[in-house]
Amino acid sequence: MITFFISIVVLIFGYFIYGKFVEKTFGIDDSRKTPSIANQDGVDFVPMKKQNNAMIQLLNIAGTGPIFGPIMGALFGPVAFLWIVLGSIFAGGVHDYLTGMISIRNKGAHIPELAGKFLGNFSKHLVNAFALLLLLLVGTVFATTSGSLLHVLLDGQVTLWIIIGIIFLYFLLSTILPIDKIIGRIYPILGATLLIGTLGVGITMFTSGYGSEIPELTLENMHPGKLAIFPMLFLTITCGALSGFHATQTPIISRTVQKESQGRYIFYGMMIAEAVIAMIWAAASMSLFHGEQLNELINAGTPSAVVNEAATTLLGAVGGTIAVLGVIVLPITSGDTAFRAARSVIADYIKFNQKKVTNRLIIAVPLFVISLILTQIDFDILWRYFSWANQTTASLALWIATMYLLVKGKRYWISLIPALFITDMVFVYILNAQIGFNLSLDVSHIGGIILTIVFAIWFFRKAKQNKSNEIEMDLEAA
Repeated sequence: MITFFISIVVLIFGYFIYGKFVEKTFGIDDSRKTPSIANQDGVDFVPMKKQNNAMIQLLNIAGTGPIFGPIMGALFGPVAFLWIVLGSIFAGGVHDYLTGMISIRNKGAHIPELAGKFLGNFSKHLVNAFALLLLLLVGTVFATTSGSLLHVLLDGQVTLWIIIGIIFLYFLLSTILPIDKIIGRIYPILGATLLIGTLGVGITMFTSGYGSEIPELTLENMHPGKLAIFPMLFLTITCGALSGFHATQTPIISRTVQKESQGRYIFYGMMIAEAVIAMIWAAASMSLFHGEQLNELINAGTPSAVVNEAATTLLGAVGGTIAVLGVIVLPITSGDTAFRAARSVIADYIKFNQKKVTNRLIIAVPLFVISLILTQIDFDILWRYFSWANQTTASLALWIATMYLLVKGKRYWISLIPALFITDMVFVYILNAQIGFNLSLDVSHIGGIILTIVFAIWFFRKAKQNKSNEIEMDLEAA
């Protein structure tokens, strides 16, 4: 219990101290016109209020990640708390803030465009492929997870595929309509539902006596299946600590931010808020269920079963329903913007104007067809590929941020250190995993270090070339 409260306090201090340091390192300038004002088009580039942007950002980046990930990460024990806290402050917050602010400085560009500018054309094509793969997987996974949660909540009275079909219809509308027509109007309401439900779970966990069952910090690996903490923990808990999916979402809001000084609250602050959500669900999982019991519950019904069981145990039938509805909000409000971001990424990539709704449909419809096909794949397999693609995208986004800071002569180590770490974890995972090369863990760790060093050498050579070419890192919005 003490570990939990200390973690929450450290997260709050992290926002005010390290978040301010990251903001100062970047160097904000409110005299610059942001893309929402300079490039206003009534569809994607629309100036919106700071609080609305923050709530949309939180719901965009959250998904089921800060709930499902921490629930599965809780199997490792309290070491999960350590990754959530340190990861969100020194990796996730840095990742989200710099991605959002660099996008603002470059006319609201998405991550493939930024990769092309800072890392070269090959990187642009590579990141574009990873971003689209990630967004499709996110949209598919979040449609199925929100559908399964609603199916459980309705006690199976409505067919799962009817529920998923309704969700996909909403996704399509939110993908093609102007951002302020649906997303900008309903997200504040949905965000309130999420926060009320999450706070309800967190407060009741202590008033009901379960808080004393939260284990204190230990580095011991408590996973029943003895999965290795390195790299598995860092690919299990992504949203809530560090997630490449956020790099695909922040440019959506970089196109609606009114001035640069709002960036720390919107990008870094909402990452910290997501970490608090992750802490609450990780703690609830550890306090209500223990080791094998939690593992059996996850295996029996995916993390959705854990969410439902924890919510009803702590809050009763009515309160539990509200909490579950708050959880359902997350995948729905990340799935819709995942498809919206995918549409925007493709449009930017092929230079296809999106002012006409027919042009938006030309891109959106094939995306939904592919996603519907992906729903036929086993959830566990989808989640594994999602986790790997997610953290690979996070590593690339951090390398882009490092290049920006390095060439600008700023403290680039703030993004370099987490970039090196997560790049190594991504390499180790794909070398060791059955969905990858299935090598032994020892060989995978050696290979991960070698491949990370090779990539770092290439990166610094590219940085030297960029500095000699005096690449212009900021584009004036016009």
